[in-house]
Amino acid sequence: MIKRSLLLVVFVFSIFVGSVRADEGMWLLSLIGKNYEQMKAEGFQLTPEDIYSVNHSSLKDAVGALGNAEYGKFGFFCSSEIISPKGLVLTNHHCGYEAIQSKSTVDHDYLRDGFWAYNMSQEIPIEGMTISYLVRMEDVTSKVLANVTDDMTESQRDAEIQKVSQKLVKEATKGTDYIAHVKKMFDGNQYFLFVYITYKDIRLVGAPPSSIGKFGGDTDNWMWPRHTGDFSMFRIYTAPDGKPATYSKNNVPLNPKHFFPISLKGVKKNDFAMIMGYPGSTERYLTSYGVKQALEVKNPATIAIRDKKLAIMRKYMNADHAIKIQYAAKYAETANYWKYFIGQNKGIKRLHVIEKKQELEKKLMEWASQNPERQKKYGWILDTISNFYEKNKERDLAQTYLYEALFQGAEIITFPLRFYRFEKMLENPNAPKDVIDEQVKSLKEEADKFFKDYNVNVDKDIFVALGEMYLKTLPEKYQPETFLKIKKKYKGNFRKFANKVLYKKSIFTDKSKVEAFLNKPEAKVLQKDPAFKLAEDVIKLYLNFGGQKPDEFRKARRLFVGGLMKMQKDKLFYPDANSTIRLTYGTVQDYYPRDAVHYNYFTTLKGVMEKEDPNNPEFIVPKKLKELYEKKDYGQYADADGTMHVCFLTNNDITGGNSGSPVLNAKGELIGAAFDGNWEAMSGDIAFEPSLQRTIVVDIRYVLFIIDKYAGAKNLINEMKLVKD
Repeated sequence: MIKRSLLLVVFVFSIFVGSVRADEGMWLLSLIGKNYEQMKAEGFQLTPEDIYSVNHSSLKDAVGALGNAEYGKFGFFCSSEIISPKGLVLTNHHCGYEAIQSKSTVDHDYLRDGFWAYNMSQEIPIEGMTISYLVRMEDVTSKVLANVTDDMTESQRDAEIQKVSQKLVKEATKGTDYIAHVKKMFDGNQYFLFVYITYKDIRLVGAPPSSIGKFGGDTDNWMWPRHTGDFSMFRIYTAPDGKPATYSKNNVPLNPKHFFPISLKGVKKNDFAMIMGYPGSTERYLTSYGVKQALEVKNPATIAIRDKKLAIMRKYMNADHAIKIQYAAKYAETANYWKYFIGQNKGIKRLHVIEKKQELEKKLMEWASQNPERQKKYGWILDTISNFYEKNKERDLAQTYLYEALFQGAEIITFPLRFYRFEKMLENPNAPKDVIDEQVKSLKEEADKFFKDYNVNVDKDIFVALGEMYLKTLPEKYQPETFLKIKKKYKGNFRKFANKVLYKKSIFTDKSKVEAFLNKPEAKVLQKDPAFKLAEDVIKLYLNFGGQKPDEFRKARRLFVGGLMKMQKDKLFYPDANSTIRLTYGTVQDYYPRDAVHYNYFTTLKGVMEKEDPNNPEFIVPKKLKELYEKKDYGQYADADGTMHVCFLTNNDITGGNSGSPVLNAKGELIGAAFDGNWEAMSGDIAFEPSLQRTIVVDIRYVLFIIDKYAGAKNLINEMKLVKD
């Protein structure tokens, strides 16, 4: 599942390169005119203004970024598309997974059984969920860098850029409901302003059972052939005047500027396909030194920590259905990139990514040496970058452990962090009572959500296991103070400390204790709490790392990317993904993953039945789906060959965050939703390989088949504009 970062590689099957051509690039919409002739040559039938327009309805207006109010204004994690004039939204099942899980109980397990609203009154509000749409974007490089000089340090440069950016954001949003930010591109060589409108009343409309939406589970994740109906549906509501608003029974469905018509024609090999969405992050301009650090330090640590955490959750989830519901979303998110990093390391080695990066770096230095001015500007940068990585191996390992084992580890550490500001507020005798009361109300709501999906025994085992790993792996200078006390007083016995102190004396393991505290809050209660003190230790440790890398390194990185662009001045460059909307175009394609192995470009419902295993929860097939298959009751959604297609492949360039992105044909009609990448391309966030890079797409006809024939939700089908030709 590509919920946050993925894809592409460096390997060539020379005998196939001539017949398969992939189009590398995550292109900025306002600059897509530069790609127009190539897109037309591949079959594109629209214009650049059909894709992006400020003054008229365009495709961008139907492409949304899923977010969460808790993550802040720009905490985008998935993509989506509007598919009806009533604000109906399609995304992936794994993108809606946390929302579906949050509304599931033992009595109403929507993850297991699915959920369908047969009228709008049955739609379920999802608190905190947001969907944002791009209003406009603007290249503001000249404005942002107007007062930046070459003799500035990177910190001085950042301060000037921040000052101008804040002014631009203020001007762009004044008197509107918009939000905006300025994003750097090419490591600070270019800057763009992005303006968004964000909707806050989002309601769950439909989701298949996990036996369809998550069919194949972790076994099939990142793999082809795939047979997963990875989709879920939401609806956007607005105030009666059409403006964004929080939930109200008086709100009305969004009347969108654009929604995607849906093609029933299906796809065939070499058909044009483009994807629009919000890819999270790539590092295509990472140096060989950075790749080596990922291969040897960060990835192995991440894999080991997540492996331990997953084993603990899995043990409890398999034994108790209630815990399975509580930890379903947490497990899925942890497992997703655990498997990804395993694949990435294999891909880096197998596909010689480091060696190819080194070859490019050698060419850059040769180019720089051709005249004294270039040599002075660029000749030093690789030595600086190399030295930085060499000196920071231990630090990088510590940062990885801090993030994975502490911030992503036991919730006894992370939940108290939500009370961090409240403790400072309580210490202030002049803090207004109404402000404190508002904070109490907010924290009670957070506690309700937290304890709904919290099990103290699961959390304790995670704390003990990851705490022991952390203590054994890192030197004292990277240890939280509490861990050093455990080492000294309890001889490193985390279980003993957990049982006698942390989980016994802290208020943060029991909802009633947290509520009792909030009914009569005092700063000293938090200050004496062992979990709160541990959380403070972790924050102090995090702050000691500092937020920015050294000025010299950051300047070297900026010049490295700028130098590549100058050296290859005839090449059309695209910036790394950074959660801003992008377009990628290519074609429907099969591929050859290794010698004598060929993968077709589509899968069918027959493959679902072939994979069925009643004894494996990842491969359960619902009874009704089997009945529909046996009767071949596919309705208008069958392919021309009479089969029910489930998924297909394109060679589009995507990564994490693109999950849920609309996959469109040459006319801008919806043909599917992107949801994954292929195992052979796991090093793709670093390097692109056209012979292997594939995007896995759920066929829109399978989505409609499940909605209509399986769920009987014809009310949703009737909203859509279906195109048969």
